[in-house]
Amino acid sequence: MKSTLKIAKGFSLLTLTLVVLVSCSENKKDKATDIALNEGVKEAVSLEKNELSKDFKAYWYAGKAEITSYKLEQARYGEMREGNAVLIYVTEPFLNDKQVKADGNNPDNIPVLKLNSTKNYLTGIYPYSIMNSSFYPVHDNQHALKLTFSSQEWCGQVYTQLNNRAKFEVASHSYFESEADQKLQLDKTVLENEIWNKIRINPENLPQGNFNMIPSLEFSRLTHKELKAYRATASLTNNGKQQTYEVNYPELKRTLKINFSTQFPYTIESWSDSFTSGYGANAKTLTSTGTKIKTLNTPYWRQNGNKDLYLRDSLGI
Repeated sequence: MKSTLKIAKGFSLLTLTLVVLVSCSENKKDKATDIALNEGVKEAVSLEKNELSKDFKAYWYAGKAEITSYKLEQARYGEMREGNAVLIYVTEPFLNDKQVKADGNNPDNIPVLKLNSTKNYLTGIYPYSIMNSSFYPVHDNQHALKLTFSSQEWCGQVYTQLNNRAKFEVASHSYFESEADQKLQLDKTVLENEIWNKIRINPENLPQGNFNMIPSLEFSRLTHKELKAYRATASLTNNGKQQTYEVNYPELKRTLKINFSTQFPYTIESWSDSFTSGYGANAKTLTSTGTKIKTLNTPYWRQNGNKDLYLRDSLGI
């Protein structure tokens, strides 16, 4: 009887030991998985690349940039302002570690479709000059690698930069005391800024339904909203010659619509952005719009002489 009890106790102890060892092994495996999933720096290496079509290569790797001008109606301080906007798309090699344009050919270069967008308008006596940049992988297999935003007007300057690393790392600088110099990290989710790049690459891959989205850096800074992810609802509709991508932010009471051609290269024809503009008694819901004027495909970086000034006239700006 005693011998039987000893055997039973020995078996129970052995079983418990095996359970603990297996459990520890699984915990280590889970931790390793968590580390791998959060290792954003290596994200580009681990993700599969979507194939680029012949049309995409022929259009975006012809040694030119696509420059499109727009008539701008911009809401600011509770009133509508007239101005102009320009979207400049161009492909270039990007260094993921330094998060800058590569000067030469490197095996670690990531090909990106870069968008530089500018807005210029007057608010009374003084001008606003705004620029956004987004660097998005042409293989459409991860979030934008980098975003920047800057705004200059007579009151001061504002600058924000987002880098895609283990998390989204954000550095923001403002002349407002309440904002001043900030550094923060955000969990990765859809970026509104990258939507404008995704449309040009593969609109069928645009996120739809309900999800979290980080609003554009421009909207967050100029409306003094907390830079974070907000609940959003997005949809893609086909209107014949054009498609419309619509994003609604219930908490922000904001609706963004981007209209683009249904055929490659999916040119952006216009947009509208409805939100509350102004403060106090001047606050009201207004809609900013951009309407296409002209598109040029040209190597603008070589056209920096006085003899090239006529090209601005052809853009209608």
